Amino acid sequence: MGLYQVTVAITTGIYIILTMGLNTITGYTGQVSLGHAAFFGVGAYASAILSVRYGFPFWVALPLAIISTALVGAVLGAVSTRLREDSLAITTIGINFVMVSVFKYSSFFGGALGIGGIRYPSLFGHTLTKPEYLLVVAACVALGVWLDRRLVRSWLGLALRAVGQDEAAAESLGVDSPRFKIVAFMIGTAYAGAAGSLYAHFMTFISPQDFGFPMSISIISMAVFGGLGTLRGAILGSCVLGLAPEVFRPLVEYRNLMYGALLLLMMRFQPQGLIGDGSVVWERIRSLFASGRVPGRAERGGV
Repeated sequence: MGLYQVTVAITTGIYIILTMGLNTITGYTGQVSLGHAAFFGVGAYASAILSVRYGFPFWVALPLAIISTALVGAVLGAVSTRLREDSLAITTIGINFVMVSVFKYSSFFGGALGIGGIRYPSLFGHTLTKPEYLLVVAACVALGVWLDRRLVRSWLGLALRAVGQDEAAAESLGVDSPRFKIVAFMIGTAYAGAAGSLYAHFMTFISPQDFGFPMSISIISMAVFGGLGTLRGAILGSCVLGLAPEVFRPLVEYRNLMYGALLLLMMRFQPQGLIGDGSVVWERIRSLFASGRVPGRAERGGV
């Protein structure tokens, strides 16, 4: 892989982590979050400040950034227990704009000039190269996928899905929906914090514009396009829409327009996403695999 391909792969990996986090909040728990880029920014700025001003190495700044972002997510989760659907969506959009303004107009966060001089990670005195940093991102993606699978199969995952499918019914069965909403926001924003830290140390410079509302639209587009509520959808949507600006570079200035149009088309004609549960494509894939397995069983039975 050349350095250009490595750069694209690193960016795509960061998108995957971001989308997995949003999928936990919106896909599993049914809480509308249209300002996910704000938490992406919290993780990036936390890691940058810890690294640049306080001299923390990347390996320490990363977990601290995750914890910091999860705590901020807990605050939003507590607010979400009092809001429903449209009100929550508007609130999360407002939080995105507020956070960008805080980054832009506060000297502590570098103001409009942002924060530069963020160090690339080093290990045993060796500064990682881009291909080596790709391995770090890939390891974080793999860890995120493993944690997501563990979550879905756990009692916590069952509770989150119950709240997302029918909150009233879940509460009637004894599920404490406010508590689980807060937990969902903490998990989802922790993913965003990890992505933000990886992004900051990869770019070595961040500015408020990197975490504006258009980035939130990109993240939700990836989740919806692939299939909200499924891990495979989050990964596919991140890969396809993450690579699209590189493939269609002449149209990169119209990316937000294309993402908005894509959201409208998907919600109108395929709300399950491309390979979400119940989508035409996913049902077709399942039927193909099922038809391929049936003859094998029949043949073994005949023998």
